[in-house]
Amino acid sequence: MNSRIIRFLTFVFSAVLAVGLTARAQAQAPAAGASGFPNKPLRLICPFPPGGAVDIATRAIATELSKNLGQPVTVDNKPGAGGNIGGQEAARAPADGYTLFMTTSGIQAINPALYAKMPFDPSKDLAPISALVSLNNVLVLHPSVKANSVQEVIAMAKAKPGEMNFASSGSGTSIHMSGEMFKHLAGLNMVHIPYKGSAPALVDLLAGQTMMMFDNIPSAIQHIKSGKLKALATTGAKRDPLLPELPTVAEAGVAGYESGVWFGLMVPAGTPRDIVAKLNAEAVKGTKSPEYIKRMTELGYNILGTTPEVMGDMSRAEVLRWGPIVRASGAKAE
Repeated sequence: MNSRIIRFLTFVFSAVLAVGLTARAQAQAPAAGASGFPNKPLRLICPFPPGGAVDIATRAIATELSKNLGQPVTVDNKPGAGGNIGGQEAARAPADGYTLFMTTSGIQAINPALYAKMPFDPSKDLAPISALVSLNNVLVLHPSVKANSVQEVIAMAKAKPGEMNFASSGSGTSIHMSGEMFKHLAGLNMVHIPYKGSAPALVDLLAGQTMMMFDNIPSAIQHIKSGKLKALATTGAKRDPLLPELPTVAEAGVAGYESGVWFGLMVPAGTPRDIVAKLNAEAVKGTKSPEYIKRMTELGYNILGTTPEVMGDMSRAEVLRWGPIVRASGAKAE
């Protein structure tokens, strides 16, 4: 064979081989990257301001993840729009495992039914890591409100349609929808006053600027114990272990009432499976640490710690549950 042809064929063969090896290396790159994950600090976006129940849970798991992963996990509060601002930022982040998001069942299931235009799709743009904790809400009033039971609140609201108000941590949150469910089932006309988180809503409630709120128990408990807020009922199916002396809203006469919330970790969709698996393993390990369990249970959280698959199932179940309730309430947010 002509030597020029041999040299040409050798060149072509070498080029094809090089392309094949490059493609193979690229295909294996995610696995290789995951084996060294993480090799730099991580960011955990909290979609509500400091001081509220979501922020408390976010900082607690960030502490555990920092220990377990061997890298700092920094909490970044991005409040607003019932959690949508933080969720949108998380959804747009690189899918490399270094940006995590603390979601809530409200963000996953209530916001898509409440907001006419969502800036992201919680079920498609984010991938589950683990549902971490659940909790009930508690109906709290400023002491100046002349009602000492759920039935007295209902009577007062019916006597003064449109004059009573309730604060919330933002449109679409479990705190908001707990109030909307109360209005709907009791047949009341009350004004909703949304804030950018539970903490600022509590500030105005404590100051008497608003009248009542269905707050998450962890952020309200200290004010209940100090007597700065008047607690009337909790929102779960059963009495809450942290406030066993309080009836549930259903026990207090609002038949069919039950409202709660859970929080969990997510990452941008497309994050490699092995990184998701590692984050899940370390997050679940964190929920089992004695320090985490003690802190969270003392504040009224129920510990979960699930697989990504279970968290996905929980999100889908919440969508089916809350969609009809939101539509029946007539609540809307822009």
